[in-house]
Amino acid sequence: MISLIIPVLNEEENIKNLHGEIFKILDSLKENYEVIYIDDGSTDNSLPLLKEEELKNKKIRIFSFRRSRGKSEALTLGFKKAKGDIIITLDADLQDDPKAIPQMIEILKKGYDCVCGWRKDRKDKPLTIYSSKFFNWVSGKFWRVEVHDFNCGLKVYTKEAAKSLTLYGGMHRFIPLLLQNEGFKLTELPINHQKRKFGKSKYGVSKIFKDLPDMFTILFLSTYSERPSHFFSAVGGIFSLVGFIFLLYLSIMHWFYNQRIGTRPLWSVGVLFVLIGLQTIFTGFLADLMINIYHERREEKDFDNKIKYHN
Repeated sequence: MISLIIPVLNEEENIKNLHGEIFKILDSLKENYEVIYIDDGSTDNSLPLLKEEELKNKKIRIFSFRRSRGKSEALTLGFKKAKGDIIITLDADLQDDPKAIPQMIEILKKGYDCVCGWRKDRKDKPLTIYSSKFFNWVSGKFWRVEVHDFNCGLKVYTKEAAKSLTLYGGMHRFIPLLLQNEGFKLTELPINHQKRKFGKSKYGVSKIFKDLPDMFTILFLSTYSERPSHFFSAVGGIFSLVGFIFLLYLSIMHWFYNQRIGTRPLWSVGVLFVLIGLQTIFTGFLADLMINIYHERREEKDFDNKIKYHN
């Protein structure tokens, strides 16, 4: 079975065209399928239009948030509700041409866990194109993920890969990285990218400033989530070292040059940096302790479940 998940936010002008495109393609596959619409708190006529289509077609399932919660949570809900062994995601604006879906499914069946769309020739505003290329280049180099387009809405997953994802905030932009970190096998396929015909893009200039904090969040989660003390110790060590250098300099000035240092601002700054460094290091120890306790309790629970199962 195939599950197609489509997040929708204020796309009333695209709904009818969207139906015509996707059902023509899915019918051609000659496999059982379902189409899951996740309405992300639309304030236009999108939800009533979707409900009208649901009455006409039993293959449509609709889930709706009372308010907009973001694309990440919409996708997560779709992954949880999907029944298919192959799960596809597609944006409702039809910029990513769904005609690539059959070919992506064929590639997936060759042993991959996720096939990502690659908008090789994007039809967006220059600022959007260049900021996206920079983001993809940095992400690819930083995490060594061999994917040119992290945030393309058209992706095809195995059931195991899709349901392993729990997304929130801006994490949908890093799906290839999250899957690679879990050991899933990825590839990509260039797809036809089209100009938006109706409605407005949900991403403006602010997208650039949102990507950077999300990038640091993913860096921490992907690298230090199991060993946070390494991160906090490095940061705390830098602060402590800088503070120690300030205090050492002032001590030399006091003992060898008989200068008064008690009223110097550098003294306060040095003490502050040392305290911040020590506090940051101990925060890492506490974070490690909490993670160890969490894993111990989970292992005990799993062990108890196994005992009950075998008995």
